[in-house]
Amino acid sequence: MNGHGWLYSQLFTNWKPFEMAYVTVLVLLQVGVYALAPDSAVGMVSGIAGVLCLVYGMKGRRISFLFGLVQCLAMTYIAWISHAFGSFAMDIVYVISQPIGFFMWGRQAATHSFQPGTRNKIFAGAFIAWGIGWFVLARVGGQLPYFDSINFVISFIAQILYVLKYNENWSLWIFVNIANLVYWSILSIQTVTGDNTIGSLGANLSQVALQGALLFNAVYAQKVWSSGEADNEGGAQ
Repeated sequence: MNGHGWLYSQLFTNWKPFEMAYVTVLVLLQVGVYALAPDSAVGMVSGIAGVLCLVYGMKGRRISFLFGLVQCLAMTYIAWISHAFGSFAMDIVYVISQPIGFFMWGRQAATHSFQPGTRNKIFAGAFIAWGIGWFVLARVGGQLPYFDSINFVISFIAQILYVLKYNENWSLWIFVNIANLVYWSILSIQTVTGDNTIGSLGANLSQVALQGALLFNAVYAQKVWSSGEADNEGGAQ
């Protein structure tokens, strides 16, 4: 398949009406947040690219990683100005993982799952690592380290599983997205009340909208991957 055919297949084929509707709503939500607090164009770019990255990831398509690279570069900047050091560290990892994921998904089309025993060990290890990350981030002065550690540690494990196409990545992402939704909501409220002068309201609100979108997508993606619907939707083209 030539480049134009591959790009068209990745972007436009095999969409369900429900999926088309919800991705449109999620993108418009990012634009709406920017219209409400237009002080961070980078935040809007991060939000839109993040939505497209995870939606195409739900579909099992390699182009997900191209949108992911844009989102991660933008999010790295936002995390730095917000002193979200765990997020900043993870966004660097995300940037590096995008070309790796693009290559890996070109070689592995089907999704797969761990045995229950292995799955439980991974989840238990993630919980222990979260506690260690919490301790470290608290020592370096990160904001809300108990939440930021989830983004720093659990996201790392989830991203590895995502790149390797293990279904369990979505369970971890659901946990991460819930924590991030609370995290950025708290920072937004603190910015409005004047309790926090780090970062900007627009950047924080864009991340609230993004995490809400990613949470919805992760729940739906878990269903799609578990049912095997993503296996033949362009992931290995």
